[in-house]
Amino acid sequence: MTLGRKLFASYLLVVAASTVALVVAADRSLRSRLLREATVEVTRETAFLVQAVDGHRGAALDTLVHRLGRTTERRLTVIDTTGLVIADSDFPADQLPSLENHATRPEFRAALHGGTGTNLRHSVSTGRWELKVAMPIAGGAVRVSTPLPQVDAVVSDAQNAVLLGGLLAIAVGVVLALGFARSVSRPLVRLRDASQAIAHGDRPVIDTRGRDEIADLGRALRSLEETLSRRVGELERERSETAALIASMVEGVIALDPRGTVTTFNPAARRLLNLAPDAAPPAALELFRARAARETVERALRGEESPGLEVEFDGRTALLSGHPLPGGGAVLVIHDITGLKRLEAVRRDFVANVSHELKTPLTVIRGYAETLMAEDAPGDVRRGFLEKVLANARRMQQLVDDLLDLSRIESHAWSPQPERIALAPLVHEVWATLKPRADAAGVTFAAEIAGDASLYADPQGARQVLLNVLDNSVRYTPGGGRVRVRALRAADGVEIEITDTGIGIPGEHLPRIFERFYRVDAARSRELGGTGLGLAIVKHLVEAHGGRVGAESALGAGTTIRIVFPEPAAV
Repeated sequence: MTLGRKLFASYLLVVAASTVALVVAADRSLRSRLLREATVEVTRETAFLVQAVDGHRGAALDTLVHRLGRTTERRLTVIDTTGLVIADSDFPADQLPSLENHATRPEFRAALHGGTGTNLRHSVSTGRWELKVAMPIAGGAVRVSTPLPQVDAVVSDAQNAVLLGGLLAIAVGVVLALGFARSVSRPLVRLRDASQAIAHGDRPVIDTRGRDEIADLGRALRSLEETLSRRVGELERERSETAALIASMVEGVIALDPRGTVTTFNPAARRLLNLAPDAAPPAALELFRARAARETVERALRGEESPGLEVEFDGRTALLSGHPLPGGGAVLVIHDITGLKRLEAVRRDFVANVSHELKTPLTVIRGYAETLMAEDAPGDVRRGFLEKVLANARRMQQLVDDLLDLSRIESHAWSPQPERIALAPLVHEVWATLKPRADAAGVTFAAEIAGDASLYADPQGARQVLLNVLDNSVRYTPGGGRVRVRALRAADGVEIEITDTGIGIPGEHLPRIFERFYRVDAARSRELGGTGLGLAIVKHLVEAHGGRVGAESALGAGTTIRIVFPEPAAV
């Protein structure tokens, strides 16, 4: 039942109950008043009859009682002291013995005690409700009985009038109840609709006019809606920011509910676990195959903090940590440390290579120095020892210089300052520094460069690139070999091609020749005096210019290094 119907029914029930109560109260009040008035009247008549019948006996008494009864239209009864009826205006003399004894009647008992007795009861003799008033006389009592048709008629008329008024009041009450119910229920229905709109996230229509409690409730609901809208907006913004933050994280983030079902799976986690972007993630315990990883997930779901665990999957290394959530569930964080592991390996190799590269010349220098201090060698021997010491010191100096150059380039402490350079003079200038060693080794040189060929590069950087590549060519080309330099026009710049007829490089080693300290034949390289950093420096210098470098080689067939320096964009 709606609120309007409840209010209507309640209001109508109040009006109906009030009408019934008014009819009952009017009936009782009017009946009581009329009964009092009738009692007073009958009492006066009884007193008159007492004087009229006093002293009469026998047939004269019966005749007088019947005559007075017809005159007064009352029932007159004369009762002796034992309660026997000796005269009654409603019954002939021969029927008097059949009447009940009145000794127990309340009004008669009161009259015998010298008072006036009154009583309203249903008469056994006449079969109707009668008002009875009795007064004492000599030898008994006189009683006057009268029915109450007038009282009943007046009361009935009054009841009818009150009932008619009540029906009219009910009719008016129906109209008022409808109006009242609508006036109360309509604002409440609008508030209900507004509350439902708020619950569905819609903009509600709230009437805040008026000064009653319903208007106050509307204003409170409006304030609540504004507060909720503001806070929901803030929460949605924070949620969007959090989702964007999680999506942009390089660490994989996986959120689990208390049952272990995946609720959040960011792109980094999909990438690390090789899941398609639109694929539904499996259950948490099916994400990892390693037993330790599954135990980490189980501990996190039990509410235990799990520190970073190093796990391996699909050739990658990651740290897996589990963090329980306050309301149940957990968050798993996967941090890919494959790159860190690779850098750590490079660092270890670098330290080992540097240590090894420095150890050899240091050992030589220390050995010769100790020999010179312990022995008084001839002058030519001492000179030979000192030359060895000097050569190894230079080798150490070269290694340190190369390391410093490589460090400056990798840390971006050095940046190229490109300018237009004539290529042929630069190539011949660099070869001039290597020519004595090449001539001693029997290596010839050829440059196929047009006179107007040029490149846009840092002069010092380009010089060092050419020097390192040509130095390697001379170093690994046996006697009778040849080194050739050509300049070609590439699609995106100038390509310098340096080809030698040296010992060549096996195919499996070719991808790594530009790594630091990487040597195809470490013993031969050290014997020839290389530091293992030359090509690494070349690669970083060329890439710092925005160019590229590559190599082609075959064992015993020589090597070709191709270097491309880009041309500046046209303005």
